[in-house]
Amino acid sequence: MLPLFASVLLGLFSNFKKGQCLPLNHPKQMAHPSMLLHRHLASLPSNTFFFLPATLALFTTLFILFYIFTTPSLFISHQHKHNLKYPLGPSQSSPLTPILPSNGSFHLSAKFPFNDVFGGEDGTVNPVSSRSHFGSKGNSMNDTDVFRDGDIFLEDYQQMNRSFKIYVYPHRRDDPFAHAFLPVDFEPGGNYASESYFKKALMNSHFITEDPRKADLFFLPFSIARLRHDRRVGGGGIQSFIRDYISNISTKYPYWNRTGGADHFYVACHSIGRSAMAKAEEVKLNAIQIVCSSSYFLPGYVAHKDASLPQVWPRTDDPPTITTSERKKLAFFAGAINSPVREKLVKFWRNDSEIYAHFGRLKTPYADELLGSKFCLHVKGFEVNTARIADSLYYGCVPIILANYYDLPFADILNWKSFSIAVVTVDIPLLKKILRGITSDEYSSLRGHVLKVRKHFQWHVPPIDFDAFFMVMYELWLRRSCIRMSND
Repeated sequence: MLPLFASVLLGLFSNFKKGQCLPLNHPKQMAHPSMLLHRHLASLPSNTFFFLPATLALFTTLFILFYIFTTPSLFISHQHKHNLKYPLGPSQSSPLTPILPSNGSFHLSAKFPFNDVFGGEDGTVNPVSSRSHFGSKGNSMNDTDVFRDGDIFLEDYQQMNRSFKIYVYPHRRDDPFAHAFLPVDFEPGGNYASESYFKKALMNSHFITEDPRKADLFFLPFSIARLRHDRRVGGGGIQSFIRDYISNISTKYPYWNRTGGADHFYVACHSIGRSAMAKAEEVKLNAIQIVCSSSYFLPGYVAHKDASLPQVWPRTDDPPTITTSERKKLAFFAGAINSPVREKLVKFWRNDSEIYAHFGRLKTPYADELLGSKFCLHVKGFEVNTARIADSLYYGCVPIILANYYDLPFADILNWKSFSIAVVTVDIPLLKKILRGITSDEYSSLRGHVLKVRKHFQWHVPPIDFDAFFMVMYELWLRRSCIRMSND
């Protein structure tokens, strides 16, 4: 229709110039539009319906190509993605302004632990630390970079430590649910310890402010893990508990209502935390969820608003070191068969001599199996998350991730391709072929980066620079609001 209409208009314009047609706003012309269309269709040459549409199509194509190649703003480069995805804090003049010094360069303070984040196990500076490795602007990334952008991360990290403030809703020690609101007074343990470690570290950190007017974010301090074991609440009562809690703070304080909870966050490691918000939709939709069960596939998790909390089995000793030559097994997995993915893995590889896929109780220590394997398999169970990634990294084993839709911890910061391998679950039968296809140099690079990044997957009391606590704080800092609401 468009080429036909264009042909008619061209005919109208041509005839109007020759005096053969009345103006379109003439009373007679307005009274007979159908006659006008019929007359000019009949007057067009027979080849017009081929020539004009083809010409218009060619012109349209050329125009589109010209527009694309002369309009770079249509495509956001990697160097701007960091700033567009996560608005800057209130101290910046514009949410689209890159966080860079006025001279356009970046220099680390002499007191900044540069080697701690980029250095090797002995603290020496590695090539990954140099700006040239990231490109002239520090914004490129390839599969050998541990960080997505090391310069931006280091600069932001320093700014976070200087300025980031969090207000925690206060609760008395004689509160009937003080055990769920206050940090634990013991060393956290168990499979879901990350939740308790984070709260314990946060409450004793310099990030806390008692003045809500200075807060960038507001922490909802309820513990899903502790409420789950409270007989007064339990798994079935958590939804009502959270609903009532949000109702209470939104009535008593003005901070929730002014943003709808968008500058609030909570932390949970047990998967029940996801369903806990069923009666408080505004928490799920607006608040920042820092959760272990971080799956793109689940509707309750919103990628880039929410963030993944690493599930880490607590260990107090320093990570062991063992050379590659001492790792005799190609790959290792052990765990319950509680998902179709694990069932498929064991079905294909349970009797293999190179890939050790176990279920049930092991006859040898779990740590020995991890230390003796080149690759360690993280396989989706009930949820996409388990502690096996952190286990692998701790024991210097390259993690193989078999968990589709897993939003991996610190994915905004770390380049997971540099120290792990993701395999889609449909390729489980090809697992040995995939692993054998990795050259010795490629494996050495992967394992070297494992040794560099594993410090980010460890909890400490008190926390130390770049450990799991500070990495989670950085994820929160990226998600702070670019507008600070008035408290008046």
